[in-house]
Amino acid sequence: MLTSEDLSAIRLSVELATTTTCFTLLLGAPLAWWLSRGETWGRRFFGAVVTMPMVLPPTVLGFYLLVFLGPNGPLGRLFGALGLRLLPFTFSGLVVASVIFTLPFVVQPLQNAFEALGESPLEAAATLGAGPVDAFMTVILPQARPAFLTAAVMGFAHTIGEFGVVLMIGGNIPEVTRVLSMQIYVYVEGLEYGRAHVLAAGLVVFSIATMLALQFLKPEREKPKRGRP
Repeated sequence: MLTSEDLSAIRLSVELATTTTCFTLLLGAPLAWWLSRGETWGRRFFGAVVTMPMVLPPTVLGFYLLVFLGPNGPLGRLFGALGLRLLPFTFSGLVVASVIFTLPFVVQPLQNAFEALGESPLEAAATLGAGPVDAFMTVILPQARPAFLTAAVMGFAHTIGEFGVVLMIGGNIPEVTRVLSMQIYVYVEGLEYGRAHVLAAGLVVFSIATMLALQFLKPEREKPKRGRP
């Protein structure tokens, strides 16, 4: 039986994952397009920075975000000078941290899709008089639709299961920053394994469903045609 705290944690997790997915798609699409346009040193360096959260321990990223966004950090001082609320230990802070940590999981499938399309669709659109923006919106985006679906699923699922960054930047405030992963941690810390099992099993089912969805989103490979004997 789910408690009110469980339902609150699930609601916050879904809100965080949905918000993060929307922001990462909006930021990731143009970024992936730019990264796929060449192999210059600048693009490689920036691409390495964007994908760094994939190999950086979440607690390390969360710690530096906490320092950067805190009252003594550069952005925290700016917010203080403007009379704005600081981001650490707020839902908005969770969104900022989750977007940064999830961005590479959205950028990579989009970048791979853009690179696979090559220059032919753009050249064909140019011969018909389409400008760069028009060609991107009407030609590239429709052809990359499966990659967008994959990126959205990966971004959403990755945010649902995140723990380290959430713990560092959001803490563990009920109904404010206590998401599903934190609720499981609270139960385990209190030796309430039965309640932890219920939530953890739900995440296992969700993970399996996510992987199945990604399998169905893969483009079908053309089967080799058999020649006549």
